[in-house]
Amino acid sequence: MESYKMTIAGCERSLPLCKINDKLTIAAFVMFGDVEITVKATEELLKKVPEFDVILTAEAKGIPLGYEMARQSGKPYVVARKSVKAYMNNIVSVEVKSITTADVQTLYLDGDKAELLKGKRVLIVDDVISTGESLSALVELCKEIGANVVSCATVLAEGEAADRDDIVYLEKLPLFFT
Repeated sequence: MESYKMTIAGCERSLPLCKINDKLTIAAFVMFGDVEITVKATEELLKKVPEFDVILTAEAKGIPLGYEMARQSGKPYVVARKSVKAYMNNIVSVEVKSITTADVQTLYLDGDKAELLKGKRVLIVDDVISTGESLSALVELCKEIGANVVSCATVLAEGEAADRDDIVYLEKLPLFFT
C-alpha cells in the first residue's frame, strides 16, 4: 500500500493512502494505539489553545486526543456519541456528514453531559479536521446547550481546513487529487 510520510509533533509516521472516490485520495491518520503521538501532540496543542473548562470531542477517533488532553490539563472531557445508549436521558442531538463516513450520522449528548458543558468555556478537539462538518456539528451542539466554544483544536488540518483561522492545529495534511 502506498503511503504519505510526515512528521507530527516530532514523530515520523507513514500514513496509508486511501482512495475515497475516483478523484480523491486521503492519507489516513489514526491515533488509536499510537500512544507516543497522542501524548506529544497533546503537549504541543495545549501550548497553543486558550484557557478552557471542558473538552468536547466526537466518537470515536477524537477520543484518544480528548482523553489525553484531559489527563494532561486536569480538565474533564465529554464525548458526543454516535448512538443513543440506555443510560442517556434528556438527549441533545445534531446531524453530521463527514468526509470519512458514507452516510449522515447523528451526534448525541446525554443531558447530564450537556449540563456539564452549559455555560462553560469549551475546547473542541478532533484528530483531523477536513471539511469541518464534524466540527460544525459539535459547535452546534454547544450552541444548543449554551456552552461557549473558546477554540477548536486538531492534530492535522486536511486540505482547505489548513487555511481556516478558527482552528488550532499542528500540521497540514494534503489531499491527493487524480
